Amino acid sequence: MTGHTRRSMAVAISLALFAALSGALTPGARTDAADEQDFRAYWVDAFGEGIFTPAEIDELVADATAGNFNAVVVQVGRRGDCFCNNAIMPRTQANIAPLPYDPLQTLLDKAHAAGIEVHAWIIATAIWNSGVAPLAPNHVYNTHGPSKTGYDNWVMTRYDGSRPGDTYLDPGHPAAADYIVSMYTSVVENYDVDGINFDRIRYPDGQLPAWPEDNSWGYNPVALARFHAATGRSDTPLPNDPEWSQWRREQITNIVRRVYLESYALKPQVVISADAITYGDGPEQLGGWERSRPYRETLQDWRAWMEEGILDLNIPMNYKREFCTGGPIPGCFGGFSQQAWYEHWNDYAKDHAYRRHVAIGSAVYLNSISDSVIQARKALAPSTAGNPSYGWVAYSYRTPDSLTNTGQRSGDASRAELTRALTQPSEYDPVMPPVFAEPAAVPPIGWKVAPTTGHILGSVRAAGGVPFDQVRVDLYDAETDALVGTRLTDGSGWFGFVDLEPGRYKAIVDGERAHGRRVSVVTVTAGQVTETAIAPKPR
Repeated sequence: MTGHTRRSMAVAISLALFAALSGALTPGARTDAADEQDFRAYWVDAFGEGIFTPAEIDELVADATAGNFNAVVVQVGRRGDCFCNNAIMPRTQANIAPLPYDPLQTLLDKAHAAGIEVHAWIIATAIWNSGVAPLAPNHVYNTHGPSKTGYDNWVMTRYDGSRPGDTYLDPGHPAAADYIVSMYTSVVENYDVDGINFDRIRYPDGQLPAWPEDNSWGYNPVALARFHAATGRSDTPLPNDPEWSQWRREQITNIVRRVYLESYALKPQVVISADAITYGDGPEQLGGWERSRPYRETLQDWRAWMEEGILDLNIPMNYKREFCTGGPIPGCFGGFSQQAWYEHWNDYAKDHAYRRHVAIGSAVYLNSISDSVIQARKALAPSTAGNPSYGWVAYSYRTPDSLTNTGQRSGDASRAELTRALTQPSEYDPVMPPVFAEPAAVPPIGWKVAPTTGHILGSVRAAGGVPFDQVRVDLYDAETDALVGTRLTDGSGWFGFVDLEPGRYKAIVDGERAHGRRVSVVTVTAGQVTETAIAPKPR
């Protein structure tokens, strides 16, 4: 039985309730009837035990089952490679079991047999971190890395031309963006995953000293030329340039939107999630979202993704130490109350779920077992305003508490203690019943199992296939002529709209930039993606 079939069967009795989901929603409102269940997952990274061998997968599934977890978010895309045999990325050169072993397929078989969902976690932009090139000739570092020139070089640099740390793909380069999208969709197409998970879907850390609060990355020459074409400028913008910062944010958003729609077109039931940044204190405490570090420093506008509906599940990486309550406490840098930060971000994320879901991610590796249980309860509780959480995700399976993180106890021993604390009465938790006292299925997602809206994806290209980059596409209701929304095409001429009421629409291409106005009439059907191709006349 596939993961998608299991989820559909589990919610069959609730379909009548889901049919009423089209009403107006306040920010944070849930759209299903699954209040009694929670999404319960481990993040399983690819830098330690978990999926390197069939025996490790057996242990992972057994550990998740013992902890009454119902999902795992497993890193199958590490840096331009795949812990799988059938994706656009080459099979990892990490020391996994030999062929024909396929880590992802083996995990899917064994986890699904145990009733556990598998969400495939892939790093979006980082592709390598060594001076020695990857062994696979088709690795993107070898085909479009720093040794290549001109359009064939997809690498991201900082304002001063440097690129410390990992090698990154530049989201502003059209071919690099296409490749990032295909990393995700190739996994969706070839594997029965329950979800696909974005990591590092942003611009990198490591800012230049002159601009510590603004992102210094994104200066690939091709990306910069596209910015010039869009704005009419010819300068090299500073990292803190507002127009440049917003342009870069939109490159990331375009990738998320495209993965959402192209994955939906392949397999509508696949859940699209992202590991979102929560640096520092919450937006409400800093004067609003636009002043927050994720928005300003990493150019990751995840609140807008949730509002638009191009994520099904936001998993904010709310990595804070519960014991840091303010003041000079050992291990608490700067004297800030990370405990308060954790609570502020939890509230903000739950209050800005819009039509989608939020599951809070916690850093068990930074906390004691007892503090992780406290954070799990806070994650699962409604926000101060009463908006619910969809669940809790623990980072990480490999490092399940601070004792493991500091080398004082093995991961196996700490994981056993965390399992006991979550599922049984123990000295770690005075509150009864335990957090995960009983097994539970993953809560159904209403817009997946009983959709009331549909979507559009399209392209604007010349007859020879040349894309029209950054041209405006306006979408109108064909019956009322009311403007529904506006998009700019990406570097491949691609555009998309989500969550449209069923009916007829007109997609109109900006005539000035696309060699003549063109209209495409499309019909939207609930639960489907309607595709359209628009070819303006040549000049």
